Amino acid sequence: MQKTEFKAESKRLLEMMIHSIYSNREIFLRELISNASDAIDKIYYKALTDSNLTFAKEDYYIKVEIDKDTRTLSIVDTGIGMTRDELENNLGVIAQSGSLSFKRENEAKDGHDIIGQFGVGFYSAFMVAEEVTVITRALGSDSAYVWKSAGVDGYTIESGQKATVGTEILLKIKENTEDENYEDYLDEYRVRSIIKKYSDFIRYPIKMEVTRQRPKEGSEGEFEEYREEQTINSMVPIWRKNKNELTDEDYEAFYMEKHYGFDKPLKHMHISVDGAVSYNAILYLPETTPFDFYTKEYEKGLELYSNGVLIMSKAPDLLPDYYRFVKGMVDSEDLSLNISREILQQNRQLQLIAKNIKSKITSQLQNMLKDERDKYEVFYKSFGTQLKYGVYSDYGSNKDTLQDLLLFYSLKEEKMITLDEYVSSMPEDQKYIYYATGETYERIEKLPQTELVVDKGYDILCFIEEIDEFAIKMLMNYKEKEFKSVASGDLGIEADEDKEQTEQEAQENKALFDEMKKILGDKVKAVRISKRLKNHPVCLTADGDLTIEMEKVLNAMPNSQQVKAEKVLEINSNHSVFQSLRAALEQDQEKLSLYTNLLYHQALLIEGLPIQDPVDFTNDICKIMV
Repeated sequence: MQKTEFKAESKRLLEMMIHSIYSNREIFLRELISNASDAIDKIYYKALTDSNLTFAKEDYYIKVEIDKDTRTLSIVDTGIGMTRDELENNLGVIAQSGSLSFKRENEAKDGHDIIGQFGVGFYSAFMVAEEVTVITRALGSDSAYVWKSAGVDGYTIESGQKATVGTEILLKIKENTEDENYEDYLDEYRVRSIIKKYSDFIRYPIKMEVTRQRPKEGSEGEFEEYREEQTINSMVPIWRKNKNELTDEDYEAFYMEKHYGFDKPLKHMHISVDGAVSYNAILYLPETTPFDFYTKEYEKGLELYSNGVLIMSKAPDLLPDYYRFVKGMVDSEDLSLNISREILQQNRQLQLIAKNIKSKITSQLQNMLKDERDKYEVFYKSFGTQLKYGVYSDYGSNKDTLQDLLLFYSLKEEKMITLDEYVSSMPEDQKYIYYATGETYERIEKLPQTELVVDKGYDILCFIEEIDEFAIKMLMNYKEKEFKSVASGDLGIEADEDKEQTEQEAQENKALFDEMKKILGDKVKAVRISKRLKNHPVCLTADGDLTIEMEKVLNAMPNSQQVKAEKVLEINSNHSVFQSLRAALEQDQEKLSLYTNLLYHQALLIEGLPIQDPVDFTNDICKIMV
């Protein structure tokens, strides 16, 4: 029998495909099953225009058979089959796709889309097979042919025998190597799992004999194994069903079946879009944060299908980073795929889908916040931090999308509120949106810096996460109201007469404050009189854009530059401690130094900042006790 050689360019392509085009060997089964589905689709197409041809869907199927003894894996279909010329053209020339040619010839007809377009998927079989045999009989022909190849050396075609129309592909699976266990592809469970993973929604039944167990007749408690043919795939995907036919339980079952999470989803979105790019999608908002969500190991992305065939398990470009918590899938007929059917040849279609999905998620969250506040707060507890990172990242380019989704704890309302709710309840004379930072709400409530703002009847937003202040700095303002920390140098509250009085007191006590600044050195930028304090003797504030909380966060990062906020030590002139300071200035310089250091360390502790020398601090405390 004469062997026909592949053309030189086909040889090179075959070698590339086996070794580099496909990133995962198991893809071969997806490709062969997709080709089998195409072959059945072609009969369906013909039946649309040929009155002599009927298409009864129940008569068409794909069968996968395993024979461990002969190390063969077979994929059988009841599709259109191939003539000798078609074998030459479709299998003899790599990248000559019969599906693509057929699609072009039938573009005007309605019907199923053809999956295969490049004619190389078939050759992925050589990644796992040392020899591939194709036995086929074309529709309308009594003749059958056998195509056989061991790879790049070429192929043979001869007449054969086949009782029915269709194609059978037999793969002689390679022997195991040190790097690869090819026997995996002869394992029933492994083959079933590959079919479920990639081809679960092929529209025709994929049949396979599986091993089952049943009680052994005549014996109690004993079981026996038996073989039974089963349909492995689901065929009709949930996203192609009418939404009115589906229940919340159906969507939850799909969530669990696809292993999107171990929790129950808080919300699902079933999207069907017809337009510049048509697609179906089912998206989920999880209830709890995955354990690895904030690690490098976590992979964002949605499952991406083309005509029901899984193309990518994680398509990261479908989600913006700030919505990386969303789970689910997208199926589109309009994707431009590369020859391995694994990645996109161009991403314009994907960009359009991603843009639409982002809009749908945003609308869903907004509606949830408005109509299901309790459920939204559960979601926000798990993923609110991610939304804040979204505001901060990319130089604030996403802040308009995300700012109305943010929640912060209100010191006045004692609950989570939106920025819009804060601004709507502001008194007319309030100029700023005030916030305070701390480790807990309880600690923020006790901060000395909050006293004047609270006394004025203004609300304070509590920031207890490291990202909070950075995100707000990126927002800069909300509805023309600037954000202002209660620890900032100027709160914008004092009346003109109060400012005059403060300036007068500062001038009268200039010698005291100069001496205290001299004692503290570069630890503080200045020592000032404070009007924000009511009951507390001292606090730290910051001049400039870098706040004390931001200093703590930045310095806790690896390779930090040890930045410093411009700290100001503020003294309450109405507190009895202030009189002790004035007396010490006049009578005892050593005591003034002691009091100054104690007050500075006290202010550090209130801010949650470390004391550089705890021993000196404790010694200073002892000095005032004796």
